[in-house]
Amino acid sequence: MPSLIHSTPEADGFRMPAEWEAHAACWMLWPQRPDTWRNGGKPAQRAFVEVAQQISRFEQVTMGVNGDQYENARAMLPAEVRVVELSNNDAWMRDCGTTFVVNDKGDLRGVDWIFNAWGGLKKMMYFPWDKDDLVPAKMLEIESLDRYKAPLVMEGGSIHVDGQGTLITTEQCLLHPNRNPELTRGEIEKHLSDYLKIEKIIWLPRGVYEDETDGHIDNLCCFVRRGVVAMTWTEDKADPQYERSAEAYDALMSARDARGRPLEVHKIHQPDPMTMTQEEAEGLDVVDTAFLRPAGERLAGSYINFYIANGGIILPQFNDRHDEGARRKLAELFPQHKVVGLYSREILLGGGNIHCITQQQPAGRA
Repeated sequence: MPSLIHSTPEADGFRMPAEWEAHAACWMLWPQRPDTWRNGGKPAQRAFVEVAQQISRFEQVTMGVNGDQYENARAMLPAEVRVVELSNNDAWMRDCGTTFVVNDKGDLRGVDWIFNAWGGLKKMMYFPWDKDDLVPAKMLEIESLDRYKAPLVMEGGSIHVDGQGTLITTEQCLLHPNRNPELTRGEIEKHLSDYLKIEKIIWLPRGVYEDETDGHIDNLCCFVRRGVVAMTWTEDKADPQYERSAEAYDALMSARDARGRPLEVHKIHQPDPMTMTQEEAEGLDVVDTAFLRPAGERLAGSYINFYIANGGIILPQFNDRHDEGARRKLAELFPQHKVVGLYSREILLGGGNIHCITQQQPAGRA
């Protein structure tokens, strides 16, 4: 039976692997929350089916669903996608799911962070989140994997690692007072070191403009291999994103990773600014505990929010003039992978994209 381990991954020789290292599976959660997903979640469900279907070309996919949606999800998803009943409040598996860690022998365990729905009661974006906070423990129970409970409020989308001790994040998110106001930067760094075996943290100031997660790194930049980073960019100096990307670029160019290497930074031009339409906004349920998304609000579109599968890249597309350029650049950066572009506006309307709704389970053993 899986156990709660009362030590730390670092002390036990476990580390968080890079996303491009071999996977055993990918985890997702089924969208249905009507104040997040318009029209009762139906358009989003079709988009999630497409993402799951494409990822399953490269690796096993498990979709966690609430009991009242089990039959619907099973009917809509292809047979090769495993469907398990896994109660949740919303569909952001990257943020509420476990972070898997491995050791040199291939043993696999999971880190269970504290989840407060991107700000807790101070922000009141999406109440309640009690089921989401239990998702990591349930995932690890299903897989018969031991669990560490980390004393840190954090979401998986706020970090990116190279698997060799380097982590990139943003000050806007991890130092935000609605996450861990009682902790100093040094104490947060110590927890990241203890639970992910991190030796070097590269702090970028801010994330993507109007990203409601308080600037998650997985919308702004990511490692594509060791010593190499891709980041979102715009040439429009009048766009509020320009200043954010420029300051991130400067920070990355002056940084070194845990092995002392300077970073090679590749810019991927963002899609043209997109806003929520009146029709899309009217499709959302309005409740007191929801984060309102009015018509005309800018969407935090980015090509960086892609998923790295075993031999595949699942890339957001927006029917935008920059789509093909992003596809070509990712094909150049991942020459051994097949780049699959998916129209993902419905996921973006919910507040994230393909990386946000997925969580890799590294290859390993229980």
